[in-house]
Amino acid sequence: MRGTTVLPGEDEAAGRPGALPMHRLEIPMPGAVPFAIGTFDTIGPMARAAFPHRHTFYEIVHVTHGCGTHVTDLAHWPLRPPHLGFLAPGQVHHWEDAAGVDGFVVLFTEDFLIDHPGDRAVLRLLAERPWPTLDPPAAAQAGRLVADLHDEYRRGPDACPSVLRALLHVLVVRAARLYGIGPGAHTRPPGARPGAVAEEFTRLIGRGDPALWSVRACAARIGVTPGHLTDAVKAATGRTPGQLVREARAHEAKRLLARTDLTVRQVAGRVGFEDAAYFCRFFRRETGVSPGDFRRGGAA
Repeated sequence: MRGTTVLPGEDEAAGRPGALPMHRLEIPMPGAVPFAIGTFDTIGPMARAAFPHRHTFYEIVHVTHGCGTHVTDLAHWPLRPPHLGFLAPGQVHHWEDAAGVDGFVVLFTEDFLIDHPGDRAVLRLLAERPWPTLDPPAAAQAGRLVADLHDEYRRGPDACPSVLRALLHVLVVRAARLYGIGPGAHTRPPGARPGAVAEEFTRLIGRGDPALWSVRACAARIGVTPGHLTDAVKAATGRTPGQLVREARAHEAKRLLARTDLTVRQVAGRVGFEDAAYFCRFFRRETGVSPGDFRRGGAA
């Protein structure tokens, strides 16, 4: 089917043993819509992958049947369907002891959100939440919206991208209400929302890309000055960009220590430290334990 998940031909982790696999959305032809929806079976085996990996795209998972556990980063969430779950680019996830898992998977890139760019911030917030068990009314509503998306997508070349975008936007808005995320997160354009710069900064440093663990690099990507970025982040979060970057680097290090066989020295390199000893001091300062103790289960 259109839009399967695949390993990139020139993945950033290529040739780096032990790295977490990074999967992208396969677009069948130039100009095709960067969107796909299908059942777990039609999307393919990656829909139920039992090994830790991350995506370059967003994923919405509508689980209607099955049992097991879904693991996002270091959090384990037992399956008690029906669920409507969200994953953001860069998040590490996998399935454990999954049996009979069925439902639909919705995949799309950031480019697909062109009509509703404010949904990016909402999707990030949704991806931070556990997957609640839907009550009957919420389950019926989610099922109808996902079915409408699937019906439109199945039209193939006749599918209307604007209809797909509109239906996806409705699904995101309804999910935000279900999760208790306020309407201000998606009713105003990004430039008009307080904290929009801070939200974009947080999104960028959460991607696990060392090139973006710099206030100057993020400011250039967002299109503001470093000073403006610093002021915006401090006003929105009460913390400095440097504090948030250190937290993001420590979190990425946790991911790699917990989900890969990389040595501590290799993990240090992946999160931007040339000196492994300095990385160990940094990690202990940020987390309270050494990298080795964290890997052995010494973390709380």
